[in-house]
Amino acid sequence: MSLVSRLRLIVLVAATLATTAAWPASRIKDIADFEGVRENQLIGYGLVVGLQGTGDTLNNTPFTKQSIQAMLERLGVNIRGTDLKTKNVAAVMVTANLPAFTTQGSRIDVTVSAMGDADNLQGGTLLVTPLIGADGEVYAIAQGPLAIGGFSAQGAAASITQGVPTSGRISNGAVVERELNFKLASMTSLRLQLRNPDLTTSRRIALAINELIGMPTAEPMDPATVRLTLPRDFDGNIVDLMTDIEQLRIEPDLPAKIVIDEKSGIIVMGQNVKVSTVAVAQGNLTVTIAESPLVAQPQPFANGQTAIVPRTDVTVTDGAERRVAVVNESVTLQQLVDGLNALGIGPRDLISILQAIKAAGALQAEIEVI
Repeated sequence: MSLVSRLRLIVLVAATLATTAAWPASRIKDIADFEGVRENQLIGYGLVVGLQGTGDTLNNTPFTKQSIQAMLERLGVNIRGTDLKTKNVAAVMVTANLPAFTTQGSRIDVTVSAMGDADNLQGGTLLVTPLIGADGEVYAIAQGPLAIGGFSAQGAAASITQGVPTSGRISNGAVVERELNFKLASMTSLRLQLRNPDLTTSRRIALAINELIGMPTAEPMDPATVRLTLPRDFDGNIVDLMTDIEQLRIEPDLPAKIVIDEKSGIIVMGQNVKVSTVAVAQGNLTVTIAESPLVAQPQPFANGQTAIVPRTDVTVTDGAERRVAVVNESVTLQQLVDGLNALGIGPRDLISILQAIKAAGALQAEIEVI
């Protein structure tokens, strides 16, 4: 290796170490997904039997009654015209996630949820239920005893319920019958989907991949997509290449954002939030209304009647301490929080102050209310 190459290598390593020390890098595996490598949702309708009188009321849930009749007819039992009164059966919806590259014969977990007015699914068994995908094809068959996370018990004058007894799971309760037609090894191009779209992060991922492969094969298409075209002379294993790409570390860049949950008073601020010079004043105004009605009695031997005279006391209390704080330009997040805490501002008041600073144009961040 020549002296110039060694110097370049030293500079590159020093820059990498400096960047790593200043900013914690993340693996591409943790911030992006390969297109096509994902789960698929499955859904099915079935019956749970074996309940101890806690199933659906057939008069209130006609779909349960129709399902029982159709099931028994398929088994050679004709009950048309009879009056069914069983409460040991419940109509349920069965859901599951089919992982990527799941082979035929594999087993997956399923979730069972009551549809009708069943009180408890404890002790029930799910009958054979086909699970279909978004294309209407059957991908798995579910059956088995339910495991309930809650329970319900009652006596003559009291009852108790803990958890949700109308929903349960069946571990390895479905057998995969159809595989997804996705051939990863035959693909000539890949696309990475960023979980938090950002142009800078997308470009950094493309540069890291190109440096790994040694040629410009990755290209940022938009803030959420990076396309990777395999070289024509690439004769390696695409899985090995994807594994190496997943382990690359980059520093994701995020926009300055403040997320506010007004219901709970939770405020989350990003590290890039900056504030221009602004003055903040915060005072407390309390209005107290007290009702103290009086009873007026008539004089003895008078023809008057006892009456209630309303009396209302209204008191307005302005905060004794009125403090004005000046927030200097381009303060950091920690300085902003420390300054607002010094004013004794709670989360509720802080939400209003941040929105007011944003309205004044002094907050360089996006406010998202959830």
